[in-house]
Amino acid sequence: MRYLNFPGGREKIPPYPHHKNFVYRSSVFFKANNLFNLFAINGISYAIKRKWLQLKHGFSIPYILLIDPTSACNLKCTGCWAADYSKTASLSFEKLDEILTDAKRLGVYDIIFSGGEPLMRKDDILKLCKKHSNLSFAMFTNGTLIDEHFANEMARVGNLNAFISIEGFREKTDFRRGEGTFDKVIKVMDLLKTKGVGFGFSICYHSSNCEEISSDNFLDFLRERGAWIGWFFNYMPMGKGADLSLITSPAQRRVVYERIMDYQKRENFTLIDFANMGHFAFGCVAAGNEYAHINSNGDLEPCAFFHYSDSNLNKMVLKEALSSNFYRHFRRQKPFSSNPFMPCPIMDAPESLKELSKCANVKSTHLQQCEPMEELYEKTKPISVEWKPVADDLFSLLGKRERRKIALFSKFLMFKEK
Repeated sequence: MRYLNFPGGREKIPPYPHHKNFVYRSSVFFKANNLFNLFAINGISYAIKRKWLQLKHGFSIPYILLIDPTSACNLKCTGCWAADYSKTASLSFEKLDEILTDAKRLGVYDIIFSGGEPLMRKDDILKLCKKHSNLSFAMFTNGTLIDEHFANEMARVGNLNAFISIEGFREKTDFRRGEGTFDKVIKVMDLLKTKGVGFGFSICYHSSNCEEISSDNFLDFLRERGAWIGWFFNYMPMGKGADLSLITSPAQRRVVYERIMDYQKRENFTLIDFANMGHFAFGCVAAGNEYAHINSNGDLEPCAFFHYSDSNLNKMVLKEALSSNFYRHFRRQKPFSSNPFMPCPIMDAPESLKELSKCANVKSTHLQQCEPMEELYEKTKPISVEWKPVADDLFSLLGKRERRKIALFSKFLMFKEK
């Protein structure tokens, strides 16, 4: 029987594709300490099928497909590249339907919508959830467009989760997201809790909020609101003119990591920070190894932060895009570092950008001000140099079990690109 703990007790988890089942599987993945547990997360039969499909097609198939239905957003958050984007880029309902159909054929069963603000397309999202009722859906959303009617629909379809953006208490959240946003978000969390919808929170941490968002006080507050899972993303200075003052220092980044690890161990609560949890996620998960990203223009990017591509879903099917030259080239460069605390080719191992930039026909997909990889390298190289001594120290503190798990995964589970 599958259960998850929450403040005040624990709850039985319905089977896939129920929205709470995604939270359960994420929890198991980040606590798995052996190969059997990793295989068993989605079921042994699924693991075998996924491996067979990878061998059949000759390329890595992602667990999760992240899709931006639109670049439009009802907020204008400080430091967010989407705020600079044109509001007109979007994928039609027909194209989204086609992508989801192709994804199922390839063995992808978890879909996450992002943006922009995905709920600018709330009617289409509900239609897709109903039509593809055998898929598990989630969305990274600012939450402000969720009303009682939509919350009722989420509860009714049963396969749609919400990861609601928040950046601290009222002052910190409203600092980047606009006055009144915090109060709206908390109201939505309370609403979803009353409807029995298992939601999570999503935090972009930066130099101004990293202390607050990683505090017990704030995390306890979100759990009391009803959150089942928490996502953390370190601020990425993407695009020309990005605010470099928001980048966390090495000391701040370490504090966030140590507090998250301590909290989830004490409270048995799932917190995910890919930047600092490469030892759980086995390095960079982009370009189809674990997930892939399709932006609102149809470009298939390695991840939501890596704005470069050689493939567009308006010109080819998903299968072709996942096996593109750039995607294969990207996967061949992995791991970008032998230290799992330096997984990211942008922030931690920017030397890899030089090699990645050599792939033919790759263009910047940043929808407003294109940024060549060479310029991105110059911007993030000093950041990686400062982080390396801290990352090396964290790696030296890993136990033998963790090191063995990383080695076993790299040898037996990671798809080897030809």
